[in-house]
Amino acid sequence: MIYKVETIKDGTEKYFFIRNLETMSIEELPSKYLMHKIKCKRSPNTVKRTAFSICYYMKYMAEKEMELTEVYQLDYEKQTEHFVEFLYWLKAGNHTEQTAGEKKCPNEGTCNAYLKDVFRFYLFIETEYEQYGSLKTLSYNQIIAVNQVGVKKVLRNHSFKAYLKEEEHRGRTAKENQIITILQACTNRRDQLLLLMLAETGYRIGELLGVKYVKDIDYRNHMIRVCFREDNENEARAKNAEYRSAKISNDTFEFLMDYLAKYRKILQHQDYLFVNIMGENIGKPLRVDSVYDMLDRMEKKTGVKITPHMLRHYFANMRKQAGWELEMISQALGHKHLDTTIKYLDWLDDELIEASNEFYAQHTAIYGAERLLE
Repeated sequence: MIYKVETIKDGTEKYFFIRNLETMSIEELPSKYLMHKIKCKRSPNTVKRTAFSICYYMKYMAEKEMELTEVYQLDYEKQTEHFVEFLYWLKAGNHTEQTAGEKKCPNEGTCNAYLKDVFRFYLFIETEYEQYGSLKTLSYNQIIAVNQVGVKKVLRNHSFKAYLKEEEHRGRTAKENQIITILQACTNRRDQLLLLMLAETGYRIGELLGVKYVKDIDYRNHMIRVCFREDNENEARAKNAEYRSAKISNDTFEFLMDYLAKYRKILQHQDYLFVNIMGENIGKPLRVDSVYDMLDRMEKKTGVKITPHMLRHYFANMRKQAGWELEMISQALGHKHLDTTIKYLDWLDDELIEASNEFYAQHTAIYGAERLLE
């Protein structure tokens, strides 16, 4: 089997498909699966990553001279071994084309992410071809095993537990003095407003660039709304097809009004809030790569590195310091899981000790430990 990743242009969007050069019904599923991801409103970057993940897996399968259906026939131990070998195959850099004898070896987290994409693909196959059952490595069914002396043992919850151990990674948080330095170094109101709103809303850069100043701003209550759209001209996109709102400060709102007044002649020709204010693309919606180019220029100018994601971390930590509940911070950031939000927060040992002391001061007798000593 031969697989390759193709880029297909449809207007301004790029879709990534895996196409099989042979004609087999089940082997057409990679393309069908990616179409399914697109219909589920997954972001282009997610579709792209999924396409590469499956492509790498198919290359691995080709080297082993295996078919997809053969994996289902393996027992639990063999299936686990199969996927563990895939992880180490990725870790060794075998998934990429080699140049000058050099291998690009991904980290453990990237390898695990590729495998999780492959598992999602297998789950999709199971919905299309029920006769194959389910992967034993992901099965939660009970399995009865008999040991050497004839004693039966029930094995449960056989989810895959052999992912590579990842180093704990916590993203950097922008500091207040760094934000002020960059704001002062900016040469126009647009860039300053962009940074202010990123810091005060906690929005992803793609979410903020999709904001339309006519439809998505509540001028009475100073609220900025994230609205999911698939057809943004600048390909900006709200992750997970989300809709949510954030309030900005009075000072930033006044800055917003000044920006709208200053650039009204440019803005009146379309409805995106952030646009190019000079050059051949003047008036067109601002794109993500242009924002990173601006931040790179600011870093060279000031020596301070700031990214949109660092501003999301800043938002989360400032709300934590202000006493926001974890669930509220998670909702504001648009996270699906609290574990993701926790990684954004800079918990300090003294904070944890203080919080623990306060808890035990109120609930010290909850377990009745003192009675155990009697």
